[in-house]
Amino acid sequence: MSVVISVENVSKAYRLGQIGGGTLREDVSRWWAKLRGKSDPTLKIGEEHHARHMGEQFWALDNVSFEVKQGEVLGIIGRNGAGKSTLLKILSQVTTPTSGQFKIKGRIASLLEVGTGFNPEMTGRENVFLNGAILGMTKAEIRGKFDEIVAFSEIEEFIDTPVKRYSSGMYVRLAFAVAAHLEPEILIVDEVLAVGDAAFQKKCMGKMESVSGKEGRTILFVSHQISAVTRICKKALWLDGGKAKDYGDADLICSKYLANGSSVSAKREWKNGERAPGNEWVRLVNVEARSDGKVAEQLFINQPVEIHVNYEVLREGKVLIPNIHLFADDGTLIFIAHDWYSGWRTRPKQLGKYRTIFCVPGNFFSEGRIAIKIVISTYTPFEVHFEELDVIAFNVVEAESGNVSRGDYAGHIPGVVRPLIESQTNLVS
Repeated sequence: MSVVISVENVSKAYRLGQIGGGTLREDVSRWWAKLRGKSDPTLKIGEEHHARHMGEQFWALDNVSFEVKQGEVLGIIGRNGAGKSTLLKILSQVTTPTSGQFKIKGRIASLLEVGTGFNPEMTGRENVFLNGAILGMTKAEIRGKFDEIVAFSEIEEFIDTPVKRYSSGMYVRLAFAVAAHLEPEILIVDEVLAVGDAAFQKKCMGKMESVSGKEGRTILFVSHQISAVTRICKKALWLDGGKAKDYGDADLICSKYLANGSSVSAKREWKNGERAPGNEWVRLVNVEARSDGKVAEQLFINQPVEIHVNYEVLREGKVLIPNIHLFADDGTLIFIAHDWYSGWRTRPKQLGKYRTIFCVPGNFFSEGRIAIKIVISTYTPFEVHFEELDVIAFNVVEAESGNVSRGDYAGHIPGVVRPLIESQTNLVS
């Protein structure tokens, strides 16, 4: 497949106090001055010297390079301020780089933020034709797609209403429908889809999978929902502080990104009871993941693990049932476990300290980081006494020996669980 996006050593600098406020005119002025070897014309006299020597420039992007081939879906991940939106604005030619160069082969449709791309005074119908014309399509071609666009957007009754009267959700529905159906070679989607409802987001994800897989179009996708990135992207670019920290297989890069951002360990203890999670009935004392009799920050995939939940009952009279919620490193809920079997399911606990141990067998989790939420509830009548996210976490890695489901396969295996399941093969004829 041919390379359709090539980014070479692209950097973007803003002056402090004007981050994100530079106009296209100023960007072009800086670019033209740079070509002629002149100073930045947008800086005041003496300001350039201070910007260089006093650190008054903010580098939103710093020497970023990568390539995207036709039909690939590239996820761009990173924390707020990492440079994701700046990169997309450069590739969409909304702004220009301070240095470096990029090459794009094909027509681009961009969804960068609510409020861009449509003329607010024009109706939805008129904006569909305007966007198609910008992409170089004829009126006949746009008419051929029009009914499909309106049906996908689900705003038929408002299609002849000026878009300035649309809600943000309606705007995103029509904007995505236009961008996805008017057949640009490259589709750029920022976090804008988060504005839509869950059902429409799911619909958009399916459409992006379709246009990349069946139609061979290229997609750049920015999202803080890592599960969405791993679902539709084969590759991912991790930006950190304006730099390209890592690039490669999406599952692997996303796992590294999530593990890097977590400071949660496999043991948590609250020595000051007043600050411990809980309420007037019950509060946590200590939670830890243990394997082979010791705290398990990391365990092999075929090792069993015990989750020890220590808590104190402060008032009598309620049935208090601990729950653990286990999450994969992309935020997917793996399972929820309740304390059903210890004999306390229907019996109120007296005052005192208790320990509930949840046992998870080996060859259950897939590789990656497992985070645990603790909840203590009463079920009759239903009441959640407290819930605490990311109380502890531990890493699961490939086993060095023993029975595991990997076999001789050496690549990355996706999924949130990876059980060792019995199988049988017989010659039947």
